Amino acid sequence: MAEPRLLVRLKDVRVEAGLTQQELADRAGVSRKTVNTIENRVFTPSVVVALMLAKALDAPLDDLFRLSD
Repeated sequence: MAEPRLLVRLKDVRVEAGLTQQELADRAGVSRKTVNTIENRVFTPSVVVALMLAKALDAPLDDLFRLSD
């Protein structure tokens, strides 16, 4: 059985909220580079960072990150 992939919708939700990467980073207490590397799937966030981003966007965590089927 193949391992599921992490689907990242962070950029879509951020853009829908009308935020730049820097604005989201400031709200979440992370760097802009962190937001960028997550959006570009270079870096998989820890649970804590993922929750901070979800809170900053006022979005459920599974709107930002979910496992592929």
